[in-house]
Amino acid sequence: MKEIWIYAEARGGRVNEVAHELLTRALDLKEKLDNSIVSAVLIGHDIPDEDKQELIQRGADKLYYVDDPKLKDFLVEPYSKVLIQLVKEYTPEIIIAPATTQGRTLMPYTAVRLRTGLTADCTGLDIDEEGNLLQTRPAIGGNIMATIKTATRPQMSTVRPHSTRPAPIMDGQRQGEIINVKIQLTQDDLPTARLDFIKDETQGGTIQDADVIVSGGRGVGKADNFKIVYKLAELLGGAVGGSRDVVDRGWIGYPHQVGLSGKTVNPKLYIALGISGAIQHLAGMQTSDTIIAVNKDPDAQIFRVSDLGIVADVTELVPALIEKLEVAKSEV
Repeated sequence: MKEIWIYAEARGGRVNEVAHELLTRALDLKEKLDNSIVSAVLIGHDIPDEDKQELIQRGADKLYYVDDPKLKDFLVEPYSKVLIQLVKEYTPEIIIAPATTQGRTLMPYTAVRLRTGLTADCTGLDIDEEGNLLQTRPAIGGNIMATIKTATRPQMSTVRPHSTRPAPIMDGQRQGEIINVKIQLTQDDLPTARLDFIKDETQGGTIQDADVIVSGGRGVGKADNFKIVYKLAELLGGAVGGSRDVVDRGWIGYPHQVGLSGKTVNPKLYIALGISGAIQHLAGMQTSDTIIAVNKDPDAQIFRVSDLGIVADVTELVPALIEKLEVAKSEV
């Protein structure tokens, strides 16, 4: 059987939800790759059994678990040694990891030592007629989408977080195999040590963590008009986003940019104000649960992915909406 692996990233001793998103990708590939199964690789220490079982319930056929006190905190050298030994013993066909800080560090380091290829920051994965992994990612500053194939094995990719929904829990009785693997780590495998972790509090929460995002585009008109975007987001208890165009114009800072060259988001509600819907932007937000778009162009691409589309001038509609929300809030 050909194995499609996901790297189930753990943080703080718990499996990160991004692993469940990768299972969605892997299960889709499993349907297209003959004689294949989905396996998860989990590296850490004292990961709760419920987290391991959840990976099985969400679609993993196997789970390779390596537990060692030396692996409590992520360090690229020992984690890479573990992953390389697993690859050499079990020979997966495909390995998918999240394009997080861990994934972006671990996968290149490992790919070099395995002498195989790696496609980073993918937004799409598919299988061709010959069973090769097709890896799609933005290129040339996000202006084109490139599809890449790897001639060597394993085929390795990192995938943007929040670019797909987590795999649902299939069945509380679903069975899978958990393989506890022992790998000997020596002091030579630990050339660095984690002394402390200081969280960056300078920017507060990020748009990737928000349940509600209100984004503005060029249709907002000018930088000063962005105050209505901020006000609407404040009233809805959400975060503020923007298209690449308005970031390039200096109307809003880069940390707010949604799209291929910015953040990929998956909120419960995404409101797009004056955003035309270029493919680079759509790829960064189209998995949102509910999308509401306001644009005065009835043919705007954004309406193709919207649950509710409103053809109107943002600078006329949004102030009226803000007024109604303020009245409603004052009456509560």
